[in-house]
Amino acid sequence: MNEWYIPITILPGICLLILSTTNIMLELSKEINLLIQTGNDHQLISKKLRQLKTLNRSMVFLYLASASFVVSGLLSGLFESTEAPLISSKYVVIAGIILTLTALGHLIVYSTRAVRIRQDQHQKQLRTE
Repeated sequence: MNEWYIPITILPGICLLILSTTNIMLELSKEINLLIQTGNDHQLISKKLRQLKTLNRSMVFLYLASASFVVSGLLSGLFESTEAPLISSKYVVIAGIILTLTALGHLIVYSTRAVRIRQDQHQKQLRTE
């Protein structure tokens, strides 16, 4: 990793993922709070709490990925100025990529479960009408 800026250029994309996931988490938290206050279906609340947990895991992986990219850029920049080869910075970038992919996997799981939960809610509402 001779160019220190390569891992740093990935950060804006990761930050956008963090921002959008944070917004989803806030809305889901509000929805869970409303469900708890109204004393609605406890099974639905449990499903929503599992969704929140999945989003939280995704956020943790995104934060770790961000840290990996920053550390890799920093290490590359420091060792580039001394012209000493630093292979470990490549491993830190690879770790960041793996963490990002893991976070994206969690977001995919969240998305598919969210649709399934909405379908279940709709079916339940149709049965009560």
